[in-house]
Amino acid sequence: MTDQLNQVTRETDSAMAKALDHLENELAKIRAGKANPSMLDSVYVDYYGTSTALSQIGNISTPDPRSLVIQPWEKPLLGAIEKAIVNANLGFSPQNDGNIIRINIPALTEERRNQLVKMSKSEAEQGKVAIRNIRKDMMEAVKKLVKDGLAEDEGKGGEIKVQEHTDKYIRKIDEVLAAKEKEIMTV
Repeated sequence: MTDQLNQVTRETDSAMAKALDHLENELAKIRAGKANPSMLDSVYVDYYGTSTALSQIGNISTPDPRSLVIQPWEKPLLGAIEKAIVNANLGFSPQNDGNIIRINIPALTEERRNQLVKMSKSEAEQGKVAIRNIRKDMMEAVKKLVKDGLAEDEGKGGEIKVQEHTDKYIRKIDEVLAAKEKEIMTV
């Protein structure tokens, strides 16, 4: 039975780590006024009849904090890439010079920064809800183990471990959110 309790603890940590990773990925999509190649992760280009991620048909770089440069591996794709960026509705206006595509990232207004902070807080709250749901499921698993014959004091120890994991990941979410808020509000 102790092996099963250890399994529940490992599953708790693994599931909560995945929830934290998901939150970090979602927060990375919220642009803070700085150019980041991941801003174009949602852009798919018609590559000879196949919808292909932009990152797979060209090199995306950030020569400075306010611009992105896309260097396609095949020049005939410039028009298709430009069209895909516009159709992705990201609020960018790509500039095609015949060799590369340049995107200038506009500075954020104070109002937009506050909106992005609200979006970040909402994502963080969803992350916390996911952590709490994992805690609930794992607590039920521990109670089931006690019902199936695990000693009650071992069950209590398992519940304490699950709660410790929960507290640890909630703190991590708060830290990630604070870092994102600072990034957004830094002019």
